[in-house]
Parts: sequence; C-alpha cells; structure tokens
Amino acid sequence: MFKTAALLLSFNILPLIPRSAASMSTIRNTSTPKTVSFACGGDHIAGHLYLPENYDPNQRYPAVAVGGSMASVKEMMAGTYAGELARRGVISLAIDYRNWGQSGGAFRQREDPESKAVDFSAALEFLSHRSDVAGTGLLGICTSGGNVLYPAASDPRVKAIATVAGFFQSASIAPVLHGGEEAIKLKRDQGQEATKLYNDTQEIKLIKAYGGSANESASPGSKPYYEDPTRGNIREWRNEFAVASWGAWIDWDPVAQASLVQAPTLIVHSENAAFPDQARIVYGNIRSQKEIVWAEGAHYDFYDNAETVRFTADKLAKHFYTYLS
Repeated sequence: MFKTAALLLSFNILPLIPRSAASMSTIRNTSTPKTVSFACGGDHIAGHLYLPENYDPNQRYPAVAVGGSMASVKEMMAGTYAGELARRGVISLAIDYRNWGQSGGAFRQREDPESKAVDFSAALEFLSHRSDVAGTGLLGICTSGGNVLYPAASDPRVKAIATVAGFFQSASIAPVLHGGEEAIKLKRDQGQEATKLYNDTQEIKLIKAYGGSANESASPGSKPYYEDPTRGNIREWRNEFAVASWGAWIDWDPVAQASLVQAPTLIVHSENAAFPDQARIVYGNIRSQKEIVWAEGAHYDFYDNAETVRFTADKLAKHFYTYLS
C-alpha cells in the first residue's frame, strides 16, 4: 500500500518538475489531416486521417488508430503522434471517442471503457477497407494505453499494438487512486444518481476532468498540460467529466486483459510516468511478442515534449513497420 501511495503521489507531482533547458521545446503538430467520419453503434466517430509524406495511393502502408488520455480529443496528443507517425510512413487515424469531441453520442463527456473498445474496433474496420492499408494496429497514449488492451484481446484485426505512458489501472490500485473505499462508495453513489438524472431528464451532471480539488475533479491537483492554452488547453477541448462515468471508471481494469492480448506489443514508458510498476505488470502478463522501452521524461513529456515525442515516434514506427507491413 505504501508503495502504491507513493506512485500516486509521484503521478500528481512529477509533471511539475522543471525540464532542463535542453528539453524545454514543445512539439507542434503542423501536419494537415483529412477529416473523416464512420459509423459506430448507431452514432458516428470523427477522426483525423494522416497520410505519409510522399504518399502513393498505389502502395500499401501500415495503418494505426490512435487514442489519447482520459477526456482528451483528437487534436491533442493523439493528433501529435498520428502526425509524427505519418512523417515516418504510417497511415494514422486520430479519433474522438463517441460522446467526445466531434463524434456523435448524446451522453457527452462520459468515460466508458467498453464503449471505447468498440470505437477502436470501428476504427480498425474503417482502416481495413482502404486499399492502401497493409495491416492495422492500435496506439494508445495514457488512458488509451489501457483501452487498446481490450480490442487487442478480442479483435483479430488488431495485428500490433503500442502504448505510450500508458495508464494501467487495476483492482489492486483502484482504492488508492480513487481516495479509499469510502471515497469509492461516494463516487459510485454519485455516479448512480447522475445516471438516473440523465435517464429521467437527459441532463448531464459534470465536474472538471483535470485540476481543482478532489470533490470537483476526476483528476485533481495541478495539471500543467491541461492548463496551458499553448499545450492541451485548446479550443476544441472541454475540461469536463460526466459524473455518471464513475462506476465504469472505477471498475476499469485493463491489466486483467493483458494475458489475453495476442498481438505483438510495444510499451514505451518511463520511471517518472504514471505507475511504472503497472507497466511492468502488463508487460509481464502479455504472452505475445513484446518489447518494453524505458525512456526519459515525466508523464506529460510524452504528450508534447519534442525530444521525448520524436524518440518515442521512432520506436513506434519501427514496431508498426515490423508487424503491419
């Protein structure tokens, strides 16, 4: 318990550690994607499709669907990595999950891991019908690193996956992560009340996704990436979390999926990213071809630090070319 608590503390404070002057550069996604839309569960998913430089429609490329952190949208870290992978020859599709961003869905800002797994499968379906695609895979950053384990455990179209600074919640750390058993009970009760409110009135009760105090935020404390308009606090993003999400969010256990993953897997993490021991557990449980790369940097460095992102994108491109070409 002490070790887990220390990791939680680290997750909250490490992104605040100043970067060295050499690593202060923030990467900008300057690629111009194509906006696409495809059906999923009676709604639509919006995506940004990034094609490789010097794209040739007569060739076939590795293709990857990309998702970002909890409550993020495709214009944030998912788009950054999609653009970087396209520069390295990988067709990349950054998506807004249903109920987020420009995608459909009436229950806005709702975290639903099962729904997100279905969304990833729909993205693979979209990519697999393209004549320029050789093989399809998934990339998840932060929370989506856990999300990709679900379709990778069940969808045969997942030929390779990768996680970057993956957030791998499990039953063993959920009590500490969510403030203890009493706090979990309170959140579950609030989630049930918010779900009933929505079912009765279609009103969505919201709190902050990031920042602020524990009783007003899904992820409290100082969150530099999400506070800075030159980084994650962009106009396309809403800092909101549906209270009705609590039950599914607390029960979310991607670690339990790891042993079922069949696709070759690359995990890129650091000792200063979220819960490094959880990344080790996931790596240990995966039975397919696997590799883990330990990089430098704090958690948010993986989102937009130029040196960290480019180093990671090089590793990702090599992985996807190996298994999706």
